[in-house]
Amino acid sequence: MTGSAETPSFRLVYVPGVTPDKWLRVWNERHRDTPLTLLLASAAEARDLLVGGGADAGLVRLPVDRAVLSAIPLYTEQTVVVVPKDHLVTAVDEVTPQDLADDIVLHPLDDVLDWERGLPGRPALERPATTADAVELVAAGIGVLVVPLSLARLHHRKDLTYRPLKDAPESRVALSWPEAATTDEVEDFIGIVRGRTVNSTRGRTRSTAESDTRRDTAGRKTGTGRADAGKGGASRSGAGKAGGGKTGAKGARRGSAGPKGARRGKPRGRG
Repeated sequence: MTGSAETPSFRLVYVPGVTPDKWLRVWNERHRDTPLTLLLASAAEARDLLVGGGADAGLVRLPVDRAVLSAIPLYTEQTVVVVPKDHLVTAVDEVTPQDLADDIVLHPLDDVLDWERGLPGRPALERPATTADAVELVAAGIGVLVVPLSLARLHHRKDLTYRPLKDAPESRVALSWPEAATTDEVEDFIGIVRGRTVNSTRGRTRSTAESDTRRDTAGRKTGTGRADAGKGGASRSGAGKAGGGKTGAKGARRGSAGPKGARRGKPRGRG
């Protein structure tokens, strides 16, 4: 006798800065038999997991390889510059690239921004390995760092702050999944992310959709669908209701099966 099958699960990879908690709660409410497994990975690792089948879907940063991955853009993040609290730019509400001309702008190897026109400021002698390492260098007074707002919040320190940076590239977050593996679970998660209710046409669990189909098919075969039942009920029983519609009134005047008390007008013998 073979062992029992593994419990099915839905694997969702997400990148630093993205918070999938609200979608996770909805999934757990609707899919109690299919647990959602969260996988935290860097932007590059997340794409590799999706392409290699290590995750069913992911909350990733664009761009992705559209030849193998589908993607639905969700939102665009504001770009900020992380600086020490005593930096000169803290005197303004918004920073321009020109304001950073004299600063060393750190460029970590895991940077998620696309700097086609080059970084502002002066380059550092070496690139930090990670964004977390770059934040430590900012705290040490080595330079400043430009990142999406969510990463500035993720690596928050009491001695650092940030300001919005104008004319800088932005990071777009998307829901992505393998093009060749658009499963029912993926469709359901798309529905959750897009805010569909559990009874929506799309984004429902398979069991709910199949149940609705069976009920609808049974109704058509037996002729007892809701709309047909309503019409039949009105034609068969409407005449017997006191104060009913036109059918009931005509039936009473013609002396049909309606009760004697249902007839309107003055009683006989009174003028």
